[in-house]
Amino acid sequence: MKVLVWDKEKCIGCGTCERKCSQTWFKEENRTKSRIKISEADNGFSCNVCNQCGECIKVCPVEALKRDSKGIVRLNEKTCVGCLSCVGFCPTQSIFQIVEIDIPFKCISCGVCVKSCPSGALSLEEIPESLDKIFYRRHF
Repeated sequence: MKVLVWDKEKCIGCGTCERKCSQTWFKEENRTKSRIKISEADNGFSCNVCNQCGECIKVCPVEALKRDSKGIVRLNEKTCVGCLSCVGFCPTQSIFQIVEIDIPFKCISCGVCVKSCPSGALSLEEIPESLDKIFYRRHF
């Protein structure tokens, strides 16, 4: 499956990826509505984005979260009841919820942020499903 990969060494923390993401999905440049979160850390920046682990699928009481044919975890907004179980149980805290939006949201590896990143810190890479959890434990 193709997943979003972040290169800590290249990230300049400009927030362009967050603004482009929120513009694409919510039609406004608002970093709080981004499906990727870049923040300052002790030695540079950190990135919080869904690694498509699928742990959220197990806790959804209405089965609104499922893997698509490419392996990406997607939320069916029509099925979601807004209980936020997925937000609470996400091991990487990569499913987001804000007051203005009734249902949670997460990265689906669409790549819009990759195209907008001025430093090339983001990429979409093919990761075999058997290796996805190992890869993300090392890189995020």
